Amino acid sequence: MALTLIKEDGTGRSDANAYANAADGDAYHDGHLYATAWTAATLANKEKALVFASRLIDAQFQFDGSKGKETQALQWPREGCHDPDAVGTVAGNIVPKPVIEATCEMARELLIADRTAAPAGEGLKYQNAGTTQTGYDKSDTRPVISRVAQGMLSKFGTLLNRKGGTVRLVRS
Repeated sequence: MALTLIKEDGTGRSDANAYANAADGDAYHDGHLYATAWTAATLANKEKALVFASRLIDAQFQFDGSKGKETQALQWPREGCHDPDAVGTVAGNIVPKPVIEATCEMARELLIADRTAAPAGEGLKYQNAGTTQTGYDKSDTRPVISRVAQGMLSKFGTLLNRKGGTVRLVRS
């Protein structure tokens, strides 16, 4: 069965599976210096990457506020989410531009590599191959959500399972 991308349009669709569509991705990557993975991809792979990116964003981030509707499929649109670039909250009938752009950024990253796969050397401290020894640093792993996308999304919520001893403070 072929994938059908259904973009969240701000109405809280129960059937939405992506925050961005291929046209959004094309527009975002027009201004991207490292867009080759995106521009070389087929439409079908762009759409798969956008759907997967949306799933990962929803799984990895806890956004401020609450879903606009109980029946909506994705985390956005939201009610009561503080807007750091304006007075008040994000309108309850939109998906903010940074969320759309983070989805496009993550889709490009997913076209380059499977960010959900186990890192090389998982479970190993050293690996010997003949006279060559390779060491692995367990703390040096690529995050599932790229650091660029994390930066875009951090205005609206918190990355789950992050390492460190800090918490996000939001004043209302």
